[in-house]
Amino acid sequence: MAWLHTWVGLWFSWLLFAVFLTGSLAVFSEPITHWMTPEHHEAEALAAQQEGAPVDRARRLELAVDYMARHHAGEGMWEIWPVNRSHGNGLTAYWFDKNGMYADAELDPATGAELDEHHEEEGRATLGGQHFVDFHYTLHDAGLGLWIVAFATMAMLVALITGVVTHKRIFKDFFTFRAGKGQRSWLDAHNAVAVLTLPFQFMIAYTGIVISSSTLMPAPIAATYGAGPEAFRHYLMEMEGEEKLARSGVAQAMPALEPIVAHGERLMGQTARAIVIRNPEDSSMRIGVYGWNEDADTFRNISATTGMAEFSASGELLRLRPSGDVLGGAPALTRQVMGDLHMAKFGGLAIQWLYFICGLAGAAIMGTGAVLFMVKRRAKLGGEFGGATARVYRLIEGLNVAALAGLSIACIGYFWANRLLPVGLENRAAWELRCFFLVWALTLAHAWLCSPRRAWITQLAVLSALCLLLPLLSYATLGDHPYAQIARGDWESAGVELSAIAFGVLSGWAALRLWKRPASAQPQRKSRSNERAAA
Repeated sequence: MAWLHTWVGLWFSWLLFAVFLTGSLAVFSEPITHWMTPEHHEAEALAAQQEGAPVDRARRLELAVDYMARHHAGEGMWEIWPVNRSHGNGLTAYWFDKNGMYADAELDPATGAELDEHHEEEGRATLGGQHFVDFHYTLHDAGLGLWIVAFATMAMLVALITGVVTHKRIFKDFFTFRAGKGQRSWLDAHNAVAVLTLPFQFMIAYTGIVISSSTLMPAPIAATYGAGPEAFRHYLMEMEGEEKLARSGVAQAMPALEPIVAHGERLMGQTARAIVIRNPEDSSMRIGVYGWNEDADTFRNISATTGMAEFSASGELLRLRPSGDVLGGAPALTRQVMGDLHMAKFGGLAIQWLYFICGLAGAAIMGTGAVLFMVKRRAKLGGEFGGATARVYRLIEGLNVAALAGLSIACIGYFWANRLLPVGLENRAAWELRCFFLVWALTLAHAWLCSPRRAWITQLAVLSALCLLLPLLSYATLGDHPYAQIARGDWESAGVELSAIAFGVLSGWAALRLWKRPASAQPQRKSRSNERAAA
């Protein structure tokens, strides 16, 4: 078990550190996106002020239905968002394209005309916080990347279980920390952080695999529903208790939607978010009214599903789902709750910070484990790889620096790229992403060109400088700073920059401690007799 824990933990620790670090940042993906789109701050503030203002929803629904009837008649589904909070006070229509994928159009709320995709205020193109979300679970490759992360997550579960078995005094060790003791200190830190957050680490790993189960284990779904997007959509519909509707071929005029929507809101106890019309303009038509999850709903329910009321074209209630519930029974509810547990869609800001801290603790487990491996072997070289053991250990030491300090530099470098790249640069979002990977690659090269000690000190110092100087960069490029952000109530932007300062202080302290510590002795191979004596 000790051997399995050591080597499984080592070979996957670098990837899992990246998954946990970017996953922790993904918890605050929306504030990060807000900080990375400063040109939209004024429009967002105005939209927030207008939220709740009277809207002629009946008129908007009529305009959207007219647009869909003219441009997408015969489609199996129309979806209308009469007030799109994510895009301000807008009107949006959705449908499935010929490939079975979602397509959408932004409509003018006053005329119903389709707006140009660039109608919003021009600003810097960026992936924002979505970069950390996508990298966290797919490494920006929804095919192979998802499988790699899933395999690493299974390895993490193995490492967690073997770690519990191996450390017989794990709970006693949790209350013991011996600072300045080299290997012992790293082991104490590794044990303490792991025990403190052990339930969270098991939960986040297991739910991460469960929510991707339809991709990782597609055979049962394919055997029952077939292959392709349409079959998968049928599976999801059945999981949610929806029946597959066949068009009758008998034309049916669209009813006035506003009375149906208002009735659905009264039944759900929620404001309508979306109106989904299945088989529109057919006698088999079904009209589903879906609600918004307000703050009170997310505090009350772990499941993030919204209320839903489905009606026939005549206005007869066919189905009703309260907020937080899932139609389709216990399996569907279990899957939904596991997904929402993983993505922290409940509990508000307190739960987000808890997930952020526990996610960083998970990264610390991976980081301290990788460092501990080298600390244990720095005084002597084992013989795991024969004559190549010294070279393999040097490779591991370089990967430790690049995977831990280097990735952190790449993350803050991504924020710097957002401020330094020209706003009008073509494919600007892609260039931000390229800067992230380029900086990371440079840290890897640096880690192998320098001695491990110098690489650690240099990269931690660079990380500290980039974090501490981020608010000054914002001030130099935008004239904005945390004091002004707090004064105008922009806590999302202030939170990003204040957090960067905190990470800068911590990494600077670590670099200073390492710089003051005397260099360790060079690794020496002990004779077999000495190794026996030491044992």
